[in-house]
Amino acid sequence: MFSIARNILFQFSPETAHDITLDTLAAAARLRLVPALVPSVPTAPVEVMGIQFPNPVGLAAGLDKNGDCIDGLASLGFGFIEIGTVTPRPQPGNPKPRIFRIPAAKGIINRMGFNNDGVDALIANVKRARFNGILGINIGKNFDTPVEQAVDDYLICMRKVYPYASYITVNISSPNTPGLRDLQYGESLRQLLSRLKQEQTALVAEHDYYVPLAVKIAPDMDSEQLADVATCVRDEKIDAVIATNTTLSREGVENMAHGHEAGGLSGAPLTDRSTAVIAELYQLLGENVPIIGVGGITSGDDAKAKLAAGAKLVQIYSGFIYAGPKLIGDCVEAIR
Repeated sequence: MFSIARNILFQFSPETAHDITLDTLAAAARLRLVPALVPSVPTAPVEVMGIQFPNPVGLAAGLDKNGDCIDGLASLGFGFIEIGTVTPRPQPGNPKPRIFRIPAAKGIINRMGFNNDGVDALIANVKRARFNGILGINIGKNFDTPVEQAVDDYLICMRKVYPYASYITVNISSPNTPGLRDLQYGESLRQLLSRLKQEQTALVAEHDYYVPLAVKIAPDMDSEQLADVATCVRDEKIDAVIATNTTLSREGVENMAHGHEAGGLSGAPLTDRSTAVIAELYQLLGENVPIIGVGGITSGDDAKAKLAAGAKLVQIYSGFIYAGPKLIGDCVEAIR
């Protein structure tokens, strides 16, 4: 059934297909039709960041930027859902077209640019959702906020989403917001994470419960840069690292249609690099800071390799576009 649906959806532009899929899934969830249409996912509980996950396979941020389809996506069997990236103010993102499929490589290039309806709209959607499982909320900065003032945007989002998030992800690794990746390095990273950690402490006192803080990094770092990130994450007591975001590399798609498009490349071409970053980070962090592995998971074996490299949880997105809901159960079965 998914194969037929995918063939139909792939006749549309990627962004139109995305909107159709989420609208249809949301409607099916409201009518309680999803369990009859998708395979059931086995339970495989795991505790990470002090949170009990029903299974270790989650949805990566980016698919549901505004939290429009939380119930529909959760009904597919994900162990957790991450929504966003959300910014303080609504913004349209980059001009269209801005998503490009590369089916021969099971890859996708996107240059969305944090298009979203703003943090207040996301919170309204979270409040309307029936979902009571593990919900991550991914936060970023508006495109027109100077990098030097980026912390202010992260703080605004963090304060607003804190009461509704199981964990909060700080996205400093998208290649599609100018200057954003500069926040991953050196003193800029330390100052940002230090300030966010201070705010987390204040929010714990205000709300009387602890919401973990994760940071999402790029796959395009060298060993020295990864070592600096690991030191900073460890020193600032960040609760988890999500590795990795999309890549600027075009290895594996150089001669394919759309392989030249600007933006971040995800899907199967990212698999090996993402897993290598996880392995290197694990050597640096050990069991002290859990790693959430994401990037190029298109099969259960890919998910298993991420855990073997040191990840405690995994997330899927592009592989889900190509393989469908069955990928969730395949990944759980492979790593349980």
